[in-house]
Amino acid sequence: MSGTRVIPKHDRRDDRESSPPGVFWRFWAAATVSGAGTAVTALALPLVALTVLDATAFELAALAAAGQVSWLLLSLPAGVLAQRVPLRRLQVTLDLVRFAALGSLPLAWWLGALTYPHLLFAALVTGAATVLFDIGNSTFLPAVVPARQLAARNSVMSGTHAVTDTGGPSLGGVLIGLTGPVNALVVDAASYLASAVLLRTLPVPRTGESALRLMREGLRYVTKHPAMRPCMIWATAANFLNAALVALTPLYLVREAGLDSVQLGLVLAMDGVGALAGAAVAVRVTTRLGTAWGVIVADLAGGALLLLAPLTTSAGDAYWFALGNAGFAFGTVIGSITTRTHRQTQSPPELLSRVMATVRFVSWGALPLGALTAGLLATYTGAHTALWTVCAAALLPPLYLFSTKVGRHRDLA
Repeated sequence: MSGTRVIPKHDRRDDRESSPPGVFWRFWAAATVSGAGTAVTALALPLVALTVLDATAFELAALAAAGQVSWLLLSLPAGVLAQRVPLRRLQVTLDLVRFAALGSLPLAWWLGALTYPHLLFAALVTGAATVLFDIGNSTFLPAVVPARQLAARNSVMSGTHAVTDTGGPSLGGVLIGLTGPVNALVVDAASYLASAVLLRTLPVPRTGESALRLMREGLRYVTKHPAMRPCMIWATAANFLNAALVALTPLYLVREAGLDSVQLGLVLAMDGVGALAGAAVAVRVTTRLGTAWGVIVADLAGGALLLLAPLTTSAGDAYWFALGNAGFAFGTVIGSITTRTHRQTQSPPELLSRVMATVRFVSWGALPLGALTAGLLATYTGAHTALWTVCAAALLPPLYLFSTKVGRHRDLA
């Protein structure tokens, strides 16, 4: 089914209430299979750069930034595109693009022609396709789930993401140990192909409005909203630090602490454990503390636990990094679920895709900047000093949010 009918504003809630439940689960299945492959690649790609191509600290950070820079460049247009192009066609195409980009890496390696520029280009292409894909997904969920169920469904999606984040690095570590990091990328390429098949039934409405006007309206709504604006700034700072941590992790744990691929995969899997725990209790935490205070308290606790990570100096005490990583993910996921649900329930339906795109443009646009900053810090101060700096700075985003109007109220709404 093509599903290109424009749904009148006053009919959208009724349409959403009557959507067949199988639609959500097909959406969930596609996200799960591609997420599992992506978690493998999160480990395999930097290890290809480190062990196969002997990349420097800055080259490793540039690779991480290449995968994220499209959030800065494409997020706003992506919000418009999600309203103007049928979602099924868009997402299937983007999955096939990611399949081709990642699949080209093991092919080049088998032919003896893999280079760092090729690796960088594949990260850029995959990152750009992921931006467009994720913006579309963020607006699909509220279209098929009643508002009263959004927090629970967001928890399901975040919990599933946490499971793939947990199992993916562990599986990736084993795969890399058995086949090498390049061959492990075949798993992710195949996952995008499977996702493309599953997504063929997803519909999306179209609009013929001016693209520039659509982007301006979304940006204006978010920047004038008393809760969404400070939450967007909080998310921007948190994402900056998260990207810096992700860029430093393989460099520090492999070159400084001496972990092998299996050990690295197990430590990275703790990120998923923490995220899964956060997703499991997010609704209960925010019900008890309030949606605003719940975000602040959870993120403060996560930032405090992250200070354990730099205590790791060898494979024998890698549990400190694992605990810090899990704690940071725990707090971040609770904040992410809560603020995302707030945007989905409080935004006018006709503005939702542009609100989501605006927030991601600003907050996820900080990802490449965080990765590059981490690379520069590691280059000039050393990986251990850079890691301490990033972990200490993780306390700043929740303290900022506490200092705003959001911190003066129990709930975001």
